[in-house]
Amino acid sequence: MRSPALRPAVSAERHWTFAQSILGIRPWSANARQTYDRAMGELLTNALAEAPAPALELDDEIVALGRRLARRSSLLRHARRAAQDRGMALVARDPQVRAALFRLVDVAPACAGPAELAEHLSAFLAGVERRTVAAVASRAAVAPGTRWAAGRAATVAVRAMAGRFIVGETPAAATRTLRSLWEHGAAVSVDLLGEATVTPAEGRAYAARCDDALVRLAADAARWPARPLLETDAAGPLPRVNLSVKVTALTPLVRAEAPERGRADAAALLRPLLRRARDVGAHLHIDMESLDSRELILELVLELLSEPEFAAGPSAGIVLQAYLRDAEETLEHVLDWSRATPRTPPLTVRLVKGAYWDHETIEAAQHGWDPPVWTEKVESDRCFERVTRRLLDAWADERLVRPAIASHNLRSIAHAIVYARHRGLAPADLELQVLRGLGDDLQDALAAEGLRGRTYCPVGDLVAGMAYLVRRLLENTSNDSFLASRVGGAELDRLLSAP
Repeated sequence: MRSPALRPAVSAERHWTFAQSILGIRPWSANARQTYDRAMGELLTNALAEAPAPALELDDEIVALGRRLARRSSLLRHARRAAQDRGMALVARDPQVRAALFRLVDVAPACAGPAELAEHLSAFLAGVERRTVAAVASRAAVAPGTRWAAGRAATVAVRAMAGRFIVGETPAAATRTLRSLWEHGAAVSVDLLGEATVTPAEGRAYAARCDDALVRLAADAARWPARPLLETDAAGPLPRVNLSVKVTALTPLVRAEAPERGRADAAALLRPLLRRARDVGAHLHIDMESLDSRELILELVLELLSEPEFAAGPSAGIVLQAYLRDAEETLEHVLDWSRATPRTPPLTVRLVKGAYWDHETIEAAQHGWDPPVWTEKVESDRCFERVTRRLLDAWADERLVRPAIASHNLRSIAHAIVYARHRGLAPADLELQVLRGLGDDLQDALAAEGLRGRTYCPVGDLVAGMAYLVRRLLENTSNDSFLASRVGGAELDRLLSAP
């Protein structure tokens, strides 16, 4: 596998072909291609880094709105979750205790009972016994009289943590929560938990779960009350049902070194889901994962949506990860596709920071590659704002793609809102997304501001959701996390300053 630094984005192939013609390179030379890719990458990165920031007067509005959203969030804050956040912030201060917590969460679903979980708890805390909180928990986990109680407390804590992020084990079990969110002014996106499959049978089972979820959710959503802000924008109707799908859960054949095989296998299962979404009037959103599968997934989705049978639906979308250095080039490729592909419902682009930073940096280091992600948080934040403005410009000027900005960072959210207003967009023309369990207070604040928000809601059992849960815990306790910084008492104006 080649380094991500040497793998150009799909649209860069056109530049290379042009360069060959004017430079007279025949046949393709590996050394010439490598030199060209690096030069083009440096040129693009430097050009984008010099892109102008929004005007200073907008920055004043951004800070003012960020303060207002922070006040609303504080007033609407859930006391129980605030206590959990403080506990997580306390845990995060000690890397060893933090690691022990993640290991405990990882093994909890496989433990036969409280006593077995207590044994794991004691083993995980063995290296941090000198610390006061850990010492008490470790002694309780090994003492005969308190072992069961310690294990039971740990079980309850892990399940409570999972319940904060996961809205139900099945779509049927989640309907009450989904309807409540809708009634309180938040649209929802359902994610059926499940990581990469290892057998074709697992992929077919996941596809069947997705198909069943589309039918069940559509039937239930038809009975929800009208919410005009959540149901239409400048381009027309917005589906009430929104389901997120992972291509790597549909097929075990997603491999960067053999993309055609994985693409064909995934297409055979994704195409029927697009038909079902179209038939029940739902939105199907395709998630992005690690960089290895990004190009395959992107081209698969654009290829399927280009087929004539999907010209009039369903509503569909992709994810763009701002922590990738080529995020802006990827967006331009998507915008070019949107101009060339007439579809009645515009493609939705969900902009996120990205959840696989550790994976990408570690893999790059192992292979001696340049990291494909920004290595400093401020660089990701700047890229996020540049891409936000490009998305909003494309929507305001050409109605190319529906912008969905997903973040818990008040600066990023306020920046998107203020810039959208500056471009003359109505509140319904900008979707703001948060994760269940992390952005609940912010979602309530956005609804109170009369803004269109969507909560990303995982559905599934604890075993299937463990990888997701650990990623959310990592996000919530990261030293660079906006949420962790706020809980830790960081000055709000500093967090709201331009990156």
